[in-house]
Amino acid sequence: MTKVLLARRRRVPAVPEDGAVTAEFAVALPAVVLLLAFLLAGGAAGITQLRLEEAVRAGARASARGETTVSVQGTVRRLAGEGATSSLTDDGGWLTVTASSPVGGALGPLIPWQLTASASARAETGTS
Repeated sequence: MTKVLLARRRRVPAVPEDGAVTAEFAVALPAVVLLLAFLLAGGAAGITQLRLEEAVRAGARASARGETTVSVQGTVRRLAGEGATSSLTDDGGWLTVTASSPVGGALGPLIPWQLTASASARAETGTS
């Protein structure tokens, strides 16, 4: 019969690492927060740009149907947000709506970007 010898556990002397994780966390945390802020700012800019593009497309369709400039600007402001400014130009038979807005969201005031979008539509004629 074979005897089984139990291995003795050796005690490893404790290495003084008290507080090392806290120090590493304190060094890494600002970088993580800054990265998160950049991601949120980029997302807010992307959403604002999409809202502007949808607003100018709707404004161009409304102006092509013959709606007034005030009505078109109201449509753009309703879709793009209250901070958006818009303009309508008539170039021959083409109507162009241009809108601009600062970046929205919680970090919007910290970002100095002014986003712009433009859309054109052919004016509809009243003949049947």
